[in-house]
Amino acid sequence: MSRILIIVQNLPVPFDRRVWLECQALLSEGHQVAVVCPKGDGDPPYQVVDTVELYKYRPYAPGGSKAGFIAEYAYSFLATAWLTLKARRSGRFAVMQACNPPDIFWPIALALRALDRTRFVFDHHDLCPELYESRFPDGPKLPYKMLRALERRTHRTADHVISTNGSYRDVAVNRSGKPASDVTIVRTGPDPARLRRGEPSAELRRGRRFLAAYIGVMGPQDGVDIVVRAADVVVHQLGREDIAFTLIGKGDCFDELVALRDELGLAGHVEFTGRAPDELVARILSTADIGLSPDPKNPLNDVSTMNKTMEYMAFELPVVAFDLRETRVSAGEAGTYVTPNDVGEYARAIVKLVDDEPRRSRLGKLGRARVEKELAWSHQQRAYLGVYQRLIAGRTATARTGG
Repeated sequence: MSRILIIVQNLPVPFDRRVWLECQALLSEGHQVAVVCPKGDGDPPYQVVDTVELYKYRPYAPGGSKAGFIAEYAYSFLATAWLTLKARRSGRFAVMQACNPPDIFWPIALALRALDRTRFVFDHHDLCPELYESRFPDGPKLPYKMLRALERRTHRTADHVISTNGSYRDVAVNRSGKPASDVTIVRTGPDPARLRRGEPSAELRRGRRFLAAYIGVMGPQDGVDIVVRAADVVVHQLGREDIAFTLIGKGDCFDELVALRDELGLAGHVEFTGRAPDELVARILSTADIGLSPDPKNPLNDVSTMNKTMEYMAFELPVVAFDLRETRVSAGEAGTYVTPNDVGEYARAIVKLVDDEPRRSRLGKLGRARVEKELAWSHQQRAYLGVYQRLIAGRTATARTGG
């Protein structure tokens, strides 16, 4: 039995669904797991959940400016380093897994490697250089070059890289020079046994005939403002009073989005739940008629896998999305694709789909089948655990030979 450390900066655990599935997979193999991450609302600094040790620090997010990101990441690095030392008191780690963004934790991996021969797995969730380009399209080039350097250093320091899709794998191999044999694709597949459509709750439609749902982060690059503006077109231009919109999640833009909704006179049509417990999320997605993936086309989104898209598919929801490369890979025939970043076309696609019940049903069934046969976490878990089996076996062999 080995002891594993997982580092996460942008979401608390177990709220981060991918990381929590990874924790459960490692536990199933008999490993001990510790996680260092930020606190969620009301979280204690230390707790044990399903035998996973959670070491949490108070998050610090001074704002969405470039200086704000630097301050946030410096603070997060120091807090993570301190809690890593604290977690290490309970036992040395065979493997450290760092999840990004940001790409700053490789020095901690080097320190643990020197102290304990700890192996380093990089779980590549986001392309930080493309994230910068998407948030600051007219920004200076120096931060982009620095992010590329941090990305390359993280890839090259890692003993193995886990990529969430083929596009990210190409970045590791072609942009950072990582050997293809040291990169494994592990998609963020939903758990179809837990995420499945249940009985709808009529009250969640708020007196309207149809419900369109969004779940996910609400940052500048996530396109949630497009949902609000599309709702404005649906209600005020197309005259559809029978469609309710429910948006689940939080993020840097949450307050701005609520203000935009109120400014457009949509308070009776668009509901923001904030972060919601799993039970409420399941009820909303079991009641919804379509799932909204409004991610605009930009350097990041075009090559990123959106977890919400696959969660919609698990709940048999047809997906309305912009025509992005990796979104098509994920959703396949379960999606309705529109011209990237066209709010009016997005709104018309919503109306067209809610009015076509047979097509909604067909797309929903196709999405569910794709999750069960290809995308489910049970299929991804084998590849994920295979990475750990190889690394731990290699570490044990090195220790025996004294290397």
